[in-house]
Amino acid sequence: MKRLEGKIALITGGGRGIGRAIAERFAGEGAVIVLSDIDDACVTATAEELSIGGAIVKPVPMNVADEESVATAVDRIIETYGRIDVLVNNAGITRDTLMIRMKKLDWDAVINVNLTGSFLVSRAVIKHMMKARKGSVVNIASVVGVMGNAGQANYSASKAGLIGLTKTMAKEFAGRGITVNAVAPGYIETDMTAVLSDEAKEAFLRVIPLSRPGSPLDVANTVTFLASDEASYITGQVVCIDGGMVM
Repeated sequence: MKRLEGKIALITGGGRGIGRAIAERFAGEGAVIVLSDIDDACVTATAEELSIGGAIVKPVPMNVADEESVATAVDRIIETYGRIDVLVNNAGITRDTLMIRMKKLDWDAVINVNLTGSFLVSRAVIKHMMKARKGSVVNIASVVGVMGNAGQANYSASKAGLIGLTKTMAKEFAGRGITVNAVAPGYIETDMTAVLSDEAKEAFLRVIPLSRPGSPLDVANTVTFLASDEASYITGQVVCIDGGMVM
């Protein structure tokens, strides 16, 4: 039997990069997948492509930073499938610059999507998990939420906050059979890191003991495990997927 056979999984930010890789792995493990992304065209195309192989992958419009949009999307999923077994909070943005130059607008944008968005989606989904007395939430954090990073005050703060949210949720909902964990990717080759300068990429590689960047599949493999019943006794944990960067 496949690890996620028949589970209903919601993945935010699922149109590309890590979110898409997680959707591909979940599809291979038998999950019914609902993808959301602020880019409707992208997420619809991704859902169509993943469905070609026979997987059930449906797009749903959702702006994770908008409370009404989140509530509407979650209600729609529940009406269609009756439950949500797995939630992956992956939606995220960056607005990088040194803190002294950072505009409040850029601070607010990153916090609203990366942290507040994860809170809003989790709150909307987890009430249904509580009724079912089971469920799995996996939050996509980052190693910069653990160690900080120059030029990413907003992003680092959002991911550090997400780690704190993960641990608090794990404590609050464990009694209802719900596990909540986070993964903290390091230098992963995605569209988000492709814009880094060669100097920045080399700087990352110098502090990675495995001496290579990770791939979205490296992250997706760990998320798949945490979302499965094999990880039913693991909660409140942060797994760094970083080639040993912050060991």
